[in-house]
Amino acid sequence: MSTNVQRLPAEELYQRELEALISAEHDAVPTGWRLSPRSVLIYLTGGETVKGVEITPKYMGNRRLVEIAIATLVTDRALLLIGEPGTAKSWLSEHLAAAINGDSTKVVQGTAGTTEEQIRYSWNYAMLIAKGPSPEAMVKSPVYRAMETGTIARVEEISRCASEVQDALISILSEKRLSVPELGMEVPAQKGFSVIATANTRDKGVNDMSAALKRRFNIVVLPTPADMATEMEIVRTRVAQLSAGLDLFAAQPDEDTVEKVVTIFRELRFGATLDGKQKLKTTSGVLSTAEAISLLANSMALAGSFGSGSISASDLAAALQGAVIKDEEKDKVSWKEYLENVMKKRGSAWLPLYRACRELG
Repeated sequence: MSTNVQRLPAEELYQRELEALISAEHDAVPTGWRLSPRSVLIYLTGGETVKGVEITPKYMGNRRLVEIAIATLVTDRALLLIGEPGTAKSWLSEHLAAAINGDSTKVVQGTAGTTEEQIRYSWNYAMLIAKGPSPEAMVKSPVYRAMETGTIARVEEISRCASEVQDALISILSEKRLSVPELGMEVPAQKGFSVIATANTRDKGVNDMSAALKRRFNIVVLPTPADMATEMEIVRTRVAQLSAGLDLFAAQPDEDTVEKVVTIFRELRFGATLDGKQKLKTTSGVLSTAEAISLLANSMALAGSFGSGSISASDLAAALQGAVIKDEEKDKVSWKEYLENVMKKRGSAWLPLYRACRELG
């Protein structure tokens, strides 16, 4: 495992856990899988020790949703994970592929510029001109390679792809075959092939999925963390994991700091204080759990590079301002009202953060 890679794929980062689960496997393993569905669930939800290796939780949320996602991939249906930004759709997708196949890297990243060739195949045009259409001249997409090997392909942010790109998946998911007319052949999907797609509810209406395509997926909606304690645990765990691979030179945020960030995010996200007694103006941003994790990592970088090595109120305030204020007009008003009407009135424990935020304007 390389220590100089900025971000390792899940199967390399959690290699010891996966190897322990594989060696301890005693349930039936579906064709093309490395682990049984029950072992995949243990890998994702954690909380157990297998052959002396602690299995850390990868997804902290509704266990039943994870079971449904795994069970879907045992069948011939594809899986679509839908939710607000920051609800761990991509994270869960990556870890599902890592646990099932030991390879989470067959990915198509959906954007406005994604083409049909990235779903099917394209050509090396130098070889195409020199020799004409041939298997050697073909550039296989991640979906094509997954079909050949009986593994899982991932399509991220599918609703950001144009309709014709999305529709390229319909025949693949229906017939489980990919036609290559230039070579007069069809590629059949091997057992174990499936697709995990993710879609962001904030992108609804950008490129709505057709009813025909939706029917090819089993849809699992991932909610935001249900309660404060769960969200704090997710933030704490992921900040520790994220910072372990970065040279931040700072201590982990303490419980009080994590609580403050999660409190601010939940209140501005839902438009009310935690006790429900005061209505608040929401912001244009999502203020997701993923953003809270990034905010604390950024605060650690500030503390380690320019501060004492422990997150101070000024480090937190600087990161908060960038996270909360996305739309200068609307968000500045919402943030100022939150500072004066909520944070200022919370007593001495919140006063240093309030003052640091005020100093930043």
